[in-house]
Formats: sequence, structure tokens, C-alpha cells
Amino acid sequence: MTDIHIDIHGKTYPAMGQATSHLAIADLKLVLKSGEFICLVGPSGCGKTTLLNIIAGLDQDYAGNIRAGQLPKLPKIGYIFQNPRLLPWRTVRENIELVLAEDQSTAAITPLLKAMQLLESQHAYPERLSLGMSRRVAIVRAFAVNPELLLMDEPFVSLDAPTARQARVLLLRLWEQRPHTVLFVTHDLREAIALADRLVFLTAPPMRVASDICVPIARADRHDEQVIEAFRQQLLNDYPEIKQLL
Repeated sequence: MTDIHIDIHGKTYPAMGQATSHLAIADLKLVLKSGEFICLVGPSGCGKTTLLNIIAGLDQDYAGNIRAGQLPKLPKIGYIFQNPRLLPWRTVRENIELVLAEDQSTAAITPLLKAMQLLESQHAYPERLSLGMSRRVAIVRAFAVNPELLLMDEPFVSLDAPTARQARVLLLRLWEQRPHTVLFVTHDLREAIALADRLVFLTAPPMRVASDICVPIARADRHDEQVIEAFRQQLLNDYPEIKQLL
């Protein structure tokens, strides 16, 4: 693994019915340090998903560059979208097997399913799964390719609080077993604090990095909601400008 350097000079979209285009991202610089769990926090519509798509190579229409140290290309990437995107005519296990390389063993899927408490549902079809289970299947599918960089676009959005909390615990347990760099998008500051080594706050368009803040809370204390809330209040007091970015 190596650090990933993101330098986006500009990303624009054509403006419907207007003479000028929409500038979505401008002068955004960010370094993803190897093995870090980084949460991106910013207002709705600021361009967080656009940024992930650029990093993933799904959107190449921008000015700038993204590099991994001195390597000619980025490392293997796993991408978890907001929608789990499971094929309804394939079982849980078959959905995961689809992303594996031809020479990659399917044996690694079983421990991943077990870690995410899905082993008993591996032969079920997506219609039989709850939303929380579907999101956990998407996480297993992303981990199955053994990525060096994992992109996660609000993977727990619309889950109720207990289900989201359980999913976060399982995600962290799996990440600690298979450490790699994670870039996680969320609107929930408490969720970001519970997960991240660093919090990166983004502005409204044109999107830039507003603040980059380390989370000093020990991993063992992240389950304590009072500790999370105390740090959240400290952040809002020390950085009042981030209130408008939530």
C-alpha cells in the first residue's frame, strides 16, 4: 500500500439551459495515507459522489491528477455504492463471486460472509434480504476483491440507528482483519467520528477541503456514545464553521 495523492484543479458539468457550466470541484487537494480510515463530510449535493467516481476512474472528465506515490496507476479499488446493486436473479454468494478474477479462489468468500454474519443467508436471493443485510453483502463483495483502497458512498444511509450501529461494528471488525485505506462518505458526524482516523470536511460547490481533522479517540472507546458526543461537541465549538457543512 502507498499514499494516494488527489489533486483536482476543476470538474465541471454542462449547465442545462444556461450559457455557463457548473463548476462542481475546484482546487481540491487531499492525501490519503496508507491504511487510514478517512471520512468525507459535506453538505448534500456538494460533489462527494462525484469525487469518489473520479478516484474510481468512472469519471475521467476533469482537470487534475490522482496518483499513488510514484506508481503509474492506482492500486486495486473496491467501491460500495449507496445502492447495494445486487443482481436479483443471483444468490448472495453468486453476487459476490461475480467480482472475483478468474484465477481468484472463491474460498475467501466464506470467512467474509461469516465476519458479516451472512453465512446462513449465502444461498438466499436479494428479495429475501433486509436492506441492512443487502448493504452488508455489498461490503463483502467489495472486500472480496482484496482492495488496497475502498471507496464507500454512504453505505448505511436509510438504515435505522441500531442496524447502522451493528453494520459499523461489523465493518470495523472486518477492516481491522484486512487493513487497507478507506474513503467513507457520510452526512452523519457521529458516524464519521465513530469510524474515522481523519475527518475531511468539504465545502458547497465548487467543492474544496475546508478542514482536515484527526480523531484522537482510541478504537476501544468508539462504542461509547457519550465519548463520541463529547468529541462532536468539541469539534463544533472549536470549528464553528463546520456547522454549515453538515
